Amino acid sequence: MLLKLAVLLAVAAVGVFGDTCLHCICLHESGCKPIGCHMDVGSLSCGYYQIKWPYYEDCGQPGGQGTAGWQKCADDYNCATGCVNAYINRYKGNCAGVGACQQMSRIHNGGPNGCHVSGTLGYWSVIQKCCGCS
Repeated sequence: MLLKLAVLLAVAAVGVFGDTCLHCICLHESGCKPIGCHMDVGSLSCGYYQIKWPYYEDCGQPGGQGTAGWQKCADDYNCATGCVNAYINRYKGNCAGVGACQQMSRIHNGGPNGCHVSGTLGYWSVIQKCCGCS
């Protein structure tokens, strides 16, 4: 129950601006569709946001523990969005000095220190073109 409350609070903290950014991330990752799991850079990425297992662990496993919970959550829009929001909320402190959407994009793409990884700049550029955010 506490974990679900934490996910809901993380979703609420992102707000309307974050919704636009998250929608662009969702569109980029899957066309915003439940596409299941596919190999990506040597490991499985699943669902709407192409969430990997360590990411799912870090977001608090809102769909239940284990790989079945991860894959089910990743293909459920509300659960996956809650997971992404919780993950971003957890690591946004590692990404000071940039706008909220850039934080979301680069952390989502590059992990907890994604804002310090130059390889996430191309991903951010794609998301920024979609939403016009900073």
